[in-house]
Amino acid sequence: MVLRSIPFKQNSNCLRCGKNSLLTDQVAGEQFCANCGYVISEKSQESGPEWRSFSQDEHNNRARTGSPTSLTIHDRGLSTVINPLNKDATGKPLTTSMKSTITRLRTWDSRSQVQTTADRNLRQALNELNGLKDKLTLSANVLEKAAYLYRKALERKLVRGRSISAMIAASLYAACRDTETPRTLKDIADAANVKRKDISRCYRLMLCELELRMPVVDSIQCIARISSKLKITEKTKRYAIKVLKEVQEREESAGKDPMGLAATALYLSCIQNGVSITQRVLAEAAGVTEVTIRNRYKRFNQANIKV
Repeated sequence: MVLRSIPFKQNSNCLRCGKNSLLTDQVAGEQFCANCGYVISEKSQESGPEWRSFSQDEHNNRARTGSPTSLTIHDRGLSTVINPLNKDATGKPLTTSMKSTITRLRTWDSRSQVQTTADRNLRQALNELNGLKDKLTLSANVLEKAAYLYRKALERKLVRGRSISAMIAASLYAACRDTETPRTLKDIADAANVKRKDISRCYRLMLCELELRMPVVDSIQCIARISSKLKITEKTKRYAIKVLKEVQEREESAGKDPMGLAATALYLSCIQNGVSITQRVLAEAAGVTEVTIRNRYKRFNQANIKV
């Protein structure tokens, strides 16, 4: 039995004993007094959600109108879905004749959801976007932003004559830039199995046509990603963050690759803290070349950057 105390306003005391000790049984739907056992009400209205989302926000969302809508679904989650299990409401298996009928209904239900070419295009693109979610370990808000940008590009007819994979990858890269998620163009190109040149071309097109204003990538956010790959200590990481803040204050980071700056700051921090690490290891973890780290390191020495 699941019991919980309920919030009370006026006249919340027991009608028999007069004490403020009312409890509610969520399973039986009864409201009774814990002191004398007097039943106040035998039925209570269920105010919880009628659906299960299996997410951390399930207890905060009290909606009773079905699952929430999402831009990552081609129809925003407003269509119906016929259960793939061949069982009726009581759990009994369907007959042979009914199975063929349900199969035909599933087919027509799936076809009715995609009627135009734009719907088929959007369905394919969003399926690829959901596949990139696990490869790049992205959050839900990044996917929502990417789906929103792709829908805008589809409305402007920017997808016509171009690869769907390249356009959805460009939308995802733009969403990562807008939400300040540290994902490079090379990471998205490898995950989407699309050439980096094609993604950058589509990205520039979206910036121009949709009039997007992207923030500058913060190189400090790239330090956590590189250090987690190499298992660098927290002390070394914090020193590298101080170095990058000093570089940004002197405006030495303008026009430089954020991953290259982060790798160089970590290399300088490892030298100061006596950690043995090579430029090659840092370059492979950051996705840059050793020449980039050497050039940035020379520039740091010329600028006399000290923390």
